[in-house]
Amino acid sequence: MMKNNSATINVLRDGNMMKSLVKMGLPSVISMLIMAVYNIADTFWVSHLGTIPIAAVSIVFPFALIFTGVGLTFGVGGGVFVSRLLGKKKLDEASVVASVSVLTAFMSGIFIMTFCNLFIHRILCYMGADDASINIAIGYGRLFTVCCAIGVFNVASANIFVSQGASKVSATAMITGAVVNMGLVPLFIYIFGLGVNGSAYANIASQLITALIYCWHYSRKTIIKVSPRLFKPTLAIYAEVLKIGIAMLFLQVFQAMSISLMQKASAKYGNEAVAAIGIVLKIVTLGSNIVYGFVKGFQPIAGYNYSAGNYPRLKQAIRWSLVLTTSYCILWTVVIFSFSTSIIGWFGEDVNMQKTAAEALNINTIMFFTLGFQFVYAAFYMSAGMGLHSLLLNVSRQGIIFIPIILILPTYWGLRGVLYTPMVADLLSTILTLFYAFKAKSVLYNKENPINIRMR
Repeated sequence: MMKNNSATINVLRDGNMMKSLVKMGLPSVISMLIMAVYNIADTFWVSHLGTIPIAAVSIVFPFALIFTGVGLTFGVGGGVFVSRLLGKKKLDEASVVASVSVLTAFMSGIFIMTFCNLFIHRILCYMGADDASINIAIGYGRLFTVCCAIGVFNVASANIFVSQGASKVSATAMITGAVVNMGLVPLFIYIFGLGVNGSAYANIASQLITALIYCWHYSRKTIIKVSPRLFKPTLAIYAEVLKIGIAMLFLQVFQAMSISLMQKASAKYGNEAVAAIGIVLKIVTLGSNIVYGFVKGFQPIAGYNYSAGNYPRLKQAIRWSLVLTTSYCILWTVVIFSFSTSIIGWFGEDVNMQKTAAEALNINTIMFFTLGFQFVYAAFYMSAGMGLHSLLLNVSRQGIIFIPIILILPTYWGLRGVLYTPMVADLLSTILTLFYAFKAKSVLYNKENPINIRMR
């Protein structure tokens, strides 16, 4: 095991950058891809129950973003802290940070699940449920929050394993859970006759299996330990974790608010529009999850080398990450523009819903080629411990910029305003990221040439 640990550190510190990024990023890409595919599989099976069930499931979906935000807050924040401690060879401190992060995330997930169930009717009405969809949404939502609470533990654990270079563990756990889910969803919905709730039961089962895999790995000899015995929270640990992780919470909360506002705005045009928006969001998530998965592989390399002062390698990591993610984004754009109508045709038989969804998918793809650029620089600032800059970059696309647009544009442009909001938000976020890209180059140049700092 020590040999494997040394090999992991070598990947972070030395070797061909292209190979290092692929080795670190590929397991995360595969796991994120599988996760997105099983979300789409859920949507596919539910869509054949009718327009109202898929609208109800789409309305509940923002719950997942809130819970994921909590998992990412402690998983990413703790993971960045862990990778920096590894760069300084402080293994025992890293284990304490990992234990505090994962266990705090899980306890927070249980609290949020309880809160959501107490006020679920009021929350779902605010999120766009109407008389036709509210009962289905409540039944599905109560079960879905249980799944999400378990998912918080899994999201935090995934990031802790990635931070120590063990992305294969994360990939194995997520892929196994996803495969189980894809097998159980049609079984529960159609064979057992559970309807929409069958999807929620399948999600619960898959999340439990994923959690058990992580617990099994925690019990083995790894670089970083996670155990209740090491749960020694301090204000200093929480401050350092939240300094970075809070950006992920704001990102997910703003994204949940944005989706809810989109659904509420589209609800004025019927459940067909709500269902169309929900389907398109799942497809777009499939594309963006691959970019995000790769950036998760870039993150520990960036954090380790920034902490170790190896700035030439860090700049090389940024450059190759931009090349790889942007190349993929361009390929995705070509595929979607070529086959958008055929892709949407898989989801149900409602002609009006399909027409709206196909248009929305094309519009959402116009600025997709910028996604790698946005994600890489947001990850750089996060890995370097620059919390304020990281927060701004992470919440701009789905929050600070998006929310005012979705509140204003539909007022003047109706449903088209709803559909074009994500594209406008991506355009403005790209412009903001350009500013921070130039700032990052300046930061790294001054780190390599400290004499320049004294001369200014």
